[in-house]
Amino acid sequence: MAEYDYDVLIIGAGPGGYVAAIRAAQLGLKTACVESRETLGGTCLNVGCIPSKAMLHASEYYDAAKNGMMAKMGVVVEPSLDLEQMHAQRLDAVKQLTGGIAFLFKKNKVDWKKGRASFVDAHTVDVDGEQITAKNVIIATGSSVTPLNGVEVDNEKQVVVDSTGALELRKVPEKMVVIGGGVIGLELGSVWRRLGAEVTIVEFLDQLLPGMDMDVRKEAAKIFKKQGMNLMLSTKVTGCTVDGERATLTIEPAAGGDGQTLEADCVLVSIGRRPNTEGLGLENIGLEVNKRGQIETDHDFRTSVDGVWAIGDVIPGPMLAHKAEDEGIACAENVAGQTGIVNHAVIPGVVYTWPEMAGVGLTEEEAKAKGEIKVGKFPMLANSRAKTNHEPEGFVKVISDASTDRVLGVWCIASVAGTMIAEAALAMEFGATSEDIAYTCHAHPTHSEALKEAAMGVQGKPIHI
Repeated sequence: MAEYDYDVLIIGAGPGGYVAAIRAAQLGLKTACVESRETLGGTCLNVGCIPSKAMLHASEYYDAAKNGMMAKMGVVVEPSLDLEQMHAQRLDAVKQLTGGIAFLFKKNKVDWKKGRASFVDAHTVDVDGEQITAKNVIIATGSSVTPLNGVEVDNEKQVVVDSTGALELRKVPEKMVVIGGGVIGLELGSVWRRLGAEVTIVEFLDQLLPGMDMDVRKEAAKIFKKQGMNLMLSTKVTGCTVDGERATLTIEPAAGGDGQTLEADCVLVSIGRRPNTEGLGLENIGLEVNKRGQIETDHDFRTSVDGVWAIGDVIPGPMLAHKAEDEGIACAENVAGQTGIVNHAVIPGVVYTWPEMAGVGLTEEEAKAKGEIKVGKFPMLANSRAKTNHEPEGFVKVISDASTDRVLGVWCIASVAGTMIAEAALAMEFGATSEDIAYTCHAHPTHSEALKEAAMGVQGKPIHI
């Protein structure tokens, strides 16, 4: 038998890669992980999920004080913005969490190979000149920002930025244009809107949040407009020029027509992400990518090359940290000879705006295309906890199969929708019916009672509407 330096080598230490490395080590495999950043955690912990939530949370406090919500509840303050401190607490959160992963690597005896990896052959990887061999290699290199033709990003100048640059703005823009009405654009646009920027969202499609249930997408537009965002739907950006600290965008209707210009002192390009598969030397092992630059795998995360596996954003499916984490665990278990499984039909998605928006399973449109369904919907306005907290916006929607009553999808807008959706995902993982949820006792008063009521609504029996 050939001898290797490691049983498994993971390329990338993002949510998928570092979790795969820890799980592999827990299963007794000699494990190494390659990461070129100075800190572990990938995009998510360093410049994505974690720092954006730190800014979202802090900006919510500022907005609540500034817009009179706190005064409405008897807490009267005169807020002032210390943007430097807001950034400092963001960076501290990142430091603590990335440092925590480094500790877990040491605890589990995972070797961190610092540098960029490229395949020499299927079992040999070059890391900045060092040749490392492994019986199994897991590709977990994540994704990066998709560029937009005609719009050049320069995060240093802070006039045209991507999501990373939008986290580092040294001052609040007067006018910000966000290109893309998806999750990242709406979250970061919300941060700077709360801190005082005039925000315009330019979206090519006729609704925000592609991929989510249409009721959520339509309600989201109403909510963001009410919050003061300017929405330009069915609109495409055709170019961008920068003059000093100002940018001028040229836009036109998505279907074609007369163009116009938009001026801003900050433009955020947020049209999606693309898999990081370039520079890995995949051609050296005969591994091809599909038209979207993704690596195809079987359900066990094996690629077409023996001994090479792939997980996370580099393979098909939603580009979500928690999807990558689950795939990392499952892949490591498969490498170790166990049975690792991920149910890709039950992966929740969350938009961390205010209120939050979340969903799991099929949209109503997708469910209808598969057969007869029943739908229950309950407004947060009728939920006692939401009412008490002055959080009346949103709803919970339960979609079930008309014949079996099995839950096919759950969608919600609520201040804590991201937490609420976990119950729905767990129920669906166990094959619950709407009746199962409806007859499960929920604590009162909680936002989650709205899910119970929506489930009761599937059979036409809600109590509080």
